[in-house]
Amino acid sequence: MENITEKSEQRLIDAFSLSDQVALVTGGGSGIGFDIAKCLRAAGARVVITGRRETVLQEAAKELDAHYYVNDITEKHLLPDLVERIESEIGPIDILVNNAGINLKKPVWEVTDEDFETILQTNLNAVFALTRECGRRMKERGRGSVIMISSMAALYGIDRVVAYSASKSAIGGMVKALATEFSPLGIRINAIAPGFIETPMMLKAMNGDPSRRDKAISRTPMATWGKPDDIGWATVYLCSPAARFVTGITLPVDGGNSIGF
Repeated sequence: MENITEKSEQRLIDAFSLSDQVALVTGGGSGIGFDIAKCLRAAGARVVITGRRETVLQEAAKELDAHYYVNDITEKHLLPDLVERIESEIGPIDILVNNAGINLKKPVWEVTDEDFETILQTNLNAVFALTRECGRRMKERGRGSVIMISSMAALYGIDRVVAYSASKSAIGGMVKALATEFSPLGIRINAIAPGFIETPMMLKAMNGDPSRRDKAISRTPMATWGKPDDIGWATVYLCSPAARFVTGITLPVDGGNSIGF
C-alpha cells in the first residue's frame, strides 16, 4: 500500500511539474505578472521576466531567483533579438506568458484614435509579434506552451474601457486561430481571463469608484476578490503535463463573475 501511495504522489507531482523548463513572463516584475512568475518558479521552471523598469525587475528577479531583461514589448523590431538573447544565454523558451498590458478608462467620446491605437499596439500587436517569434523556435523543437492574459472585459460589456475591451476580445479570437496552427506542432496555446484580482492598482481604482466596486463584487458569486496567485496557479496548470490535452481555450479565473447575475 505504501509503495502504491508513493507512486501516486510522484505521479501527482510529475503532472504539475515544470522542472527545468524556461518560462518567459512579460511584465513579470510587478502585479499579477510577478505572482505568475513566482508560481512558475515554485513549480520548478527557470523564469525570465521582462519589463521597462530595471530597478523593479532587479528587485523582483532577486526575490524570485529569476533572470530579467529590460524590454519594451511595443518595440516590436527588437523582439527577435530579445528571444535570441534569452535562448542563447538561458535556454530554449518552453513557456511564454504574455502578461504585459495596459488599460485606459475614459468615456468613449474622449478616446482618441491615438489612445485606441496605443492600447492595441501593446495588448494585441506586440503580443502577436512576440508569440510569433517564440512560436518559430517552439515549432522547431515540437513543444511549447503559450499563455495569453485576457479579461472580463472580453466576456461581457464594461463601460469606459472600449479600447481595452477590443484588445482583449481580439486576444480570445487569436488564441483560437493560433491553436489551429500551433497545436498540431506540439505547441499549446490558451488564455486566462482574470476576474477582479486584489492588487494595489485594482484596489485603488475600486476604492475611487465605489459604485463600480459594489457592482463588481455583487455579481461575483464567491463574493470576494481573487488573489494574484490564483492566476499564477492557473498558469502553472495550463502549462503543465496535467493540461496536455487542453488548447485553444480562455479560462475564466474569476470567482464566478463571468456567470454572475
